[in-house]
Amino acid sequence: MSKRVPVAVSMVLCVLVWLDGAARADVRLPGFFGEHMVLQREMAVPVWGWADPGEKVTVTLGDRTQQATADADGRWSVKLEALAAGGPHVLKVRGKNAIELGDVLVGEVWLCSGQSNMAMTVGGVLNRDAEIAAAEFPRIRVLAVARKPADAPQKDCAGEWKVCNPQTVAGFSAAAYFFGRRLHQELGVPVGLIDSSWGGTPIQAWTSRKVQASVPELAPIVESFEKVAASYDPQAAQARYEKQLAAWREAIAKAKAEGKRPAAKAKAQGKPAAPGKPQPPADPRLSPNMPGTLYNGMIAPLAPYALRGAIWYQGESNAGNAGLYGLQLKNMIANWRSDWKEGDFAFLFVQLPKFMAPQKNPSETGGWPILREQMLKTLAVPNTGMAVTIDIGEANDIHPKNKQDVGKRLAQWALATTYGKDIPPCGPLYKAMRKEGDRIALEFKYADGGLAAREGGKLKGFAIAGDDKKFVWADATIQGETVVVSSPEVKSPAAVRYAWANNPECNLASKAGLPASPFRTDEWAE
Repeated sequence: MSKRVPVAVSMVLCVLVWLDGAARADVRLPGFFGEHMVLQREMAVPVWGWADPGEKVTVTLGDRTQQATADADGRWSVKLEALAAGGPHVLKVRGKNAIELGDVLVGEVWLCSGQSNMAMTVGGVLNRDAEIAAAEFPRIRVLAVARKPADAPQKDCAGEWKVCNPQTVAGFSAAAYFFGRRLHQELGVPVGLIDSSWGGTPIQAWTSRKVQASVPELAPIVESFEKVAASYDPQAAQARYEKQLAAWREAIAKAKAEGKRPAAKAKAQGKPAAPGKPQPPADPRLSPNMPGTLYNGMIAPLAPYALRGAIWYQGESNAGNAGLYGLQLKNMIANWRSDWKEGDFAFLFVQLPKFMAPQKNPSETGGWPILREQMLKTLAVPNTGMAVTIDIGEANDIHPKNKQDVGKRLAQWALATTYGKDIPPCGPLYKAMRKEGDRIALEFKYADGGLAAREGGKLKGFAIAGDDKKFVWADATIQGETVVVSSPEVKSPAAVRYAWANNPECNLASKAGLPASPFRTDEWAE
C-alpha cells in the first residue's frame, strides 16, 4: 500500500528542489564574449566569468587549456597562453554545464571609443554605397558595446560580435572600420574592433570618478556632479513631471480648439504652435554626460579583455574648457591602462579637424586650436599617437564625412610604431624654433622625407608677431626640412603660429601628403 505525501509536505519539497536549482548558477561568460569574437595574438588571453562558489571551471582554446576555481563571489578567471594569429577555433568552457563558442579568431584587437565622430557609421560617409558594397572582410570582426551609463563600475556589458560584411558594416563605426581595414590589409591577420562610443558625450563621462576626484584640477567636476546627484529626489521629480504633464494635456486641448499645430508643422506653415510635451525626469546619476557614467557602464566591464590598444575620437564636447583637456586625456589614458594591467598599451587619438566659420584674421583664435594643442602635448605620454585631420573638416558640419582618411591616418601611426613598419607615423610635428634676425626658422619631427605645400603654391596659415603679441600674416618658405617665416611688418619676431583658428586655411604637409599639425611657438595667454 503506497503512502501519500501530505500536500503541505509535498509543496515544501518542491520549493526546496526549486531553491536548490536556483542556487546552482550555470557557468557563464561576460555578455560580450561570443561566436565570431577575436582574441589578441601573441599575448596571454584572459578569459573570465561566473559560476557557483568553489566550482571548478576548465577553459580550452585550440591546444591551450587552463583551469580555475570560482571564488566566494562566484568569479573565476584564467589566462590562456599566447597564440599565433589564425583560426577559426572553438572556445570551450566547462563546469557543471558547458559553453562552446565557435568561429573564434586570433589576431589584433583594438578598443574604439569617443563621441559622435567615432559613433558615426559607415552608412554616413563619403561614397557610402561603394564602401558598404566592398566591405567583404570575413576575418574582420566588429562588436558594438550596448550604450548603458551606470552609477558604479559594472562587471558586465552586452554586445554581439559580427563578421564584417555589407550587411553588418553599414551600422558600425566608420573611423574604427577604416582603421581596422587598413591594419587587416597590411598585416594580413584577423582584426577585432570593439566600438564603445556615444555621441555628444564629454571626456569626463569616460573616466572613473575616483580617478578624477584624485586630481585637484578635476575634482571640482566630480564634486559638482555629486551635489546634483545628492539633491535629486526621484519621487519629487516624478510628481513635478506628472503635474507638468497634466498641465500640458490641458494646454494641448485648448491649443487644438484654437487651431494651433505642433511646433514643427506650425513653423513650416507660419502658424501659432501648440505647447511642447514635457520630458520625463532624468536621473543625473545615469546621464551619459556625467562624470564616470560611461566609464562605469561601457569601459570598466571590458577589462581585462586582451587588446593591442585603443583609438579615441572625442573633444568637441570639451572645447568650451579646452585648456583642461590635456590633463583630462592624460588621466583617462592612465585610468584605462591601469584597468587592463598590461603595461602601456597603445593609445591613439584623432586631433580635431577644422570647423565653423573660416579664419579671417591672423589674431583669431578659439577653443578648437587650444584643444588641438592639448592633444599635441599629450604625445609626451608614452606610447600615444595622433592622427592630424585639420585638412578634412567641414565648416558647416561637425561630423565630416571623410572618415576614410581618419581611419587611414590612425592606422598609419599604429603601423609605424606598434607594428614597426618603416613609414612615418604622421605628417610634420613642430619641434623647435630659432631666431635668425628678422626671421624665425621652424624645425619639425617627421620631416625626413621633406616638406611640401599641399596642392603646390605658397604656404598658407602662418602668422608672426613681435613682443607686442600682435600677429600678422607671414611669408613662409620651405628650406630643406625647415620652414622660414617672416614679415616686413615685424622687424624683431618673437613667435609664430600655424593654423591657429577654429577653421584655418593651411597647407603644410610632408612630401608623403600627410598634413602638419597646427601649433604655436608661444605660450601667451589667449
